[in-house]
Amino acid sequence: MGNLPRLYAILDSLLVDDGALFESAVKLASAGATLIQYRNKSGNARQILEHSLELRRRLGPSVKLIMNDRADLALAAGFDGVHVGQDDLLPASARKVISDRMWLGVSTHNPGQVAEADKTSANYIAVGPVFATSSKDKPDPVIGLEGVARARALTKKPLVAIGGINRRNCRLVIEAGADSVAVIADLLPEPRKSAEEFLRILG
Repeated sequence: MGNLPRLYAILDSLLVDDGALFESAVKLASAGATLIQYRNKSGNARQILEHSLELRRRLGPSVKLIMNDRADLALAAGFDGVHVGQDDLLPASARKVISDRMWLGVSTHNPGQVAEADKTSANYIAVGPVFATSSKDKPDPVIGLEGVARARALTKKPLVAIGGINRRNCRLVIEAGADSVAVIADLLPEPRKSAEEFLRILG
């Protein structure tokens, strides 16, 4: 696995309609985003696969595409990896589906989960929510910058911070120990301009 880019863009189908999904992805890529996760918690398998194949087609090989939850569909769509949460497929089960060639990311929300994820074959660990977030119905308790620092002390794996991260606070999150920041809401209004600004701030 290469180094994680500083910006980990997430496109959530609940927040963008189908047309805007592809348009946003292309704009993010044109701004320099090289890692994009496709998250669809409400669609059926056929719809998710169709969207995924179209994302892969439009973005080409220069962007790493990560599928949220569905290891089987990540494989079918030619994605580069899968990301699982605490209530999804176990990391070991996901790894069996995707083999060693693809990336595996695991979401964590407290030190115990970080320590547990560190023992798995995950290529990176996500931790959060760092700040209050509106992207989830029932978010886990906010961990703050201290939570990022604590997670950093528990693992040598690349660390992705998520939750309420925007252009104003992203630098602080990197300084607290994260290798990468996952962003959803603050990329939505103007994907290209927002991504360019994030990349400039994150250096």
